Amino acid sequence: MNSYDVAVIGSGPGGYIAAIRCAQLGMKTAIIERYPSLGGTCLNVGCIPSKALLDTSEHFYNAGHSFAQHGILLDNLRPDFGQMIARKAKVVKDNCDGVAYLMKKNKIDVYTGHGSFENANTLLITKDDGSSDKISAKKVIIATGSKPSTLPGLEIDKKRIITSTEALELKEIPKHLVLIGGGVIGIELGSVYARLGSKVSVVEYADSIIGSMDRELGKELQKICKKLGFEFYLKHKVTGAENTGEGVVVKAENMANNETVSIEGDYCLVAVGRRPYTDKLGLENAGLQTDERGRIPVNAHKETKVPGIFAIGDVIEGVMLAHKAEEEGVYVAEYLNGQKPHINPLLIPGIVYTWPEVAAAGYTEEQLKEKGTAYKSGKFPFIASGRARASMDTDGFVKVLADAATDEVLGVHIIGARAADLIMEAVVAMEFRASAEDIGRICHGHPTFSEALKDAALNASDKRALNM
Repeated sequence: MNSYDVAVIGSGPGGYIAAIRCAQLGMKTAIIERYPSLGGTCLNVGCIPSKALLDTSEHFYNAGHSFAQHGILLDNLRPDFGQMIARKAKVVKDNCDGVAYLMKKNKIDVYTGHGSFENANTLLITKDDGSSDKISAKKVIIATGSKPSTLPGLEIDKKRIITSTEALELKEIPKHLVLIGGGVIGIELGSVYARLGSKVSVVEYADSIIGSMDRELGKELQKICKKLGFEFYLKHKVTGAENTGEGVVVKAENMANNETVSIEGDYCLVAVGRRPYTDKLGLENAGLQTDERGRIPVNAHKETKVPGIFAIGDVIEGVMLAHKAEEEGVYVAEYLNGQKPHINPLLIPGIVYTWPEVAAAGYTEEQLKEKGTAYKSGKFPFIASGRARASMDTDGFVKVLADAATDEVLGVHIIGARAADLIMEAVVAMEFRASAEDIGRICHGHPTFSEALKDAALNASDKRALNM
């Protein structure tokens, strides 16, 4: 039996980054992955393939809707959906191959099979052919991620009633995609197919989309999605979905008047969140249990109640984001090395990769009101940005929230072009507890999208935005 300082179960962003950092710090490290390719959900059926299709669909949409205004004329524009899926697959393969290279580079032993606990320090690795290996480890990091959730009484057949995994492998562009759930995953994948010509109907239980983010972002994104042809059934409770052979029928109850609506489409994408993937890990053999939501309880150092066993990413409390898992993987590795790492959960940015993008960090207005924190707000619309006008990306705004007394930046919320990159300036500022005036006094290149953050900060500080 091979012995290791650290064994990591799961090779997604949290797992493989944890393994690399452990190896960098001199620990003999193994990683266990049940699937043939490394990278977990994110690289194989999540973040990477969805972003590949989002970019492809955006190029196609722009070619049909805005190229002529740039003086670029095209005839007989049509999608080659097979090539779109093939390009996505190559992007996935290249990224997964890159992770395999990093394992070799850092001398990390890779075991392929389903990992489970035989006891707190012994792991059983069961292969597809029924054979198995065993390894021992002084420390174990559980990084097995999550899988799509569903609703009670709703059967996902993976043919017409599908999850995000199947939505990335469709053989045709849906004529009408019915989307259950108005969260990040659903809106992203819905926008892919809307840009390619699908009608998209969103059925959402809440009264807004992307409900975990600042409400103004949800309202603005809904307006933008309507321009793409989305229709929304907000405050509707799904009561059933039926595969009719050639399509689907989704039934939902309008909670405002208790009337039932039926929506017919050719596919139904169920995107109602994700749940921790802790199936058949043998947690009980190691003395562990999950909570009522299937998560593994941990302390501030991501250590479970069993000394030496840690858990990170989607299997523990907190937002289910790849970059959150990565930071926790680094945290655990450095903690094991005797260092004192730091993660501020408030400043883990949330991002929606539609176009325009949506990104946020820090407190929302709703949270500040609930806390009773006195704050001031400054907004700047991208339509007032010279750079945004030049690229015809004028939808959206930047909103900066600052403490009313100290001017410290408490939250930044962006919907607009390149928001996913712009938010990082805000994260850096908030990590160093900058004031809105600090951001406003920093010289920003002109013309750039980042100037919108500067003007929003100036507006928050003392209502003196320069370009509106």
